[in-house]
Amino acid sequence: MYPIVIAVTGASATPLAERSIQLLLKSNYNIHLIISKGAYEVWRSEFNLSIPLEPKAQESFWRDYLNTKSGKLTCHRWNNNAASIASGSFKTSAMFIIPCSMGTLGRIASGVSENLIERAADVHIKEGRKLILVPRETPLSLLHLRNLTLLAEAGVKIIPPIPAWYTKPTNLNEMIDFIIARIFDNLDMNIVDIKRWQGTLN
Repeated sequence: MYPIVIAVTGASATPLAERSIQLLLKSNYNIHLIISKGAYEVWRSEFNLSIPLEPKAQESFWRDYLNTKSGKLTCHRWNNNAASIASGSFKTSAMFIIPCSMGTLGRIASGVSENLIERAADVHIKEGRKLILVPRETPLSLLHLRNLTLLAEAGVKIIPPIPAWYTKPTNLNEMIDFIIARIFDNLDMNIVDIKRWQGTLN
């Protein structure tokens, strides 16, 4: 299987990104990770978490922070448009942006690539590869809805981070895992450590 690209933008839902990275590594996937400039600030302001900017230091940080040695992790700076994943010649299986800010979403919908996240997303669209956006905004304006429609028409999957209650979650972590499981299901990925709903018992 080719690598999976994960991008994190400056919206308020970074625990979803952390759990996604952790589960993919534990499931022995090959990940290319991009964190936007805004996402660094969100992690710092909301969780007092300072993530290294330098790619190698960041890779070591995530290994320690998420307590996993499995899988493969390559980190990229958000402004490095010379990175491998900026080219359609570099094969990938899929990309998802979690969370995806409306600024990032709007630029992708307009075909504008100001950083590596937007360029990699543009590559996945033009190459016909799987791209999933996890938008974190409410309420949605007409502009947001039109941008979402443009992307859906281009083949992008939109998965808002909406939890469910029919699974009877007992804590926030279970609600996070439910959302992430829906993303992985749409990528046909086998992930360890996620408890799945088995239906209602009669």
